[in-house]
Order: sequence, then C-alpha cells, then structure tokens
Amino acid sequence: MGQLLPRLWRYGLVLSRQKHLAEDLVQATCVRALERAGQFVAGTRLDRWLLAIMHSIWLNELRSQRVRQGQGFVDAEQALSFDGESQAQDHVLAAQVIKRVNGLPEAQRETVFLAYVEGLSYKEIADVLQIPVGTVMSRLAAARARLAETAPAKAHAGHASGERR
Repeated sequence: MGQLLPRLWRYGLVLSRQKHLAEDLVQATCVRALERAGQFVAGTRLDRWLLAIMHSIWLNELRSQRVRQGQGFVDAEQALSFDGESQAQDHVLAAQVIKRVNGLPEAQRETVFLAYVEGLSYKEIADVLQIPVGTVMSRLAAARARLAETAPAKAHAGHASGERR
C-alpha cells in the first residue's frame, strides 16, 4: 500500500483541491482499507480498490457537509479552493492546462484525472466511480469538448496551420 500513497494523494488533491484535505483523504482511505482488508478480492488490482474507497469517502464527506450546513447542495468550487498559483515560470503551460482542467465540473474533472493521469480504462473508471461505462465516455467527450473550446489561441493557431507538436 505504501507504494500507492503518491497516487492516492494526487487523486485526493483532484477531489478536494486542498493539500491538507488530500492528506486527510489518504489517511482515511488507508484506515478504511486496513479495517476492511478482508473485503479485498485476491487477484484484483489494489490501486483500483483504494481509489474506489477514496471516492466513496469523498462522496460521504460532501454529503455530510450538505447535512451540516443544512443545504441541499454543496458546490465543491465554492466550498474548497485550490492553490495552483505558485507554478514556476517554466511551468506556465502546465499551469494553464491544470487551470483549465480544474475549471471542469467535478464529475468531468475526476473522470479526466482517472483516465489521463492514472491511465485507467473506461471500465476501471466506471468501477471506481460506480457509474456505467457510457457515462464515463460521455463525461470524457464533454470534458474534451469543453477543453477544446477554452484552448489558448496560440494552440489553435499552430493546429490550424498543420504544424505538429
């Protein structure tokens, strides 16, 4: 499990958008995994199981925030913030991509993360998020379309001229 901590932390950061909350999510995930170790199916992937546990913990946290605040909906954008402004000058493009991805709705953002950062298949994403594979495909298509709409003008100019990158 120790080897998977960086991946868990990254996913926790994608979900929560705050370092201290990501650390809390990782800790809660590890505790729950140890408590329920008997539920792990031998021969399956431990990383997928842990990501599913973390996703479940995060959903439960959002639900409990809604109950505590007496609201019918908790907007993750409003409730949590992400400090991505400290990017170094040589990481400007990466910071722009991160900013655009963070601008996606939560469901699309976490689906993009699982697909493109963690490299999960559509079926594996569906299992982690407990949604149909078609929904995964739809979320990724919508995210791609939205990211293409907000692509910097410089990227469009290079693409339109046929220039390869």
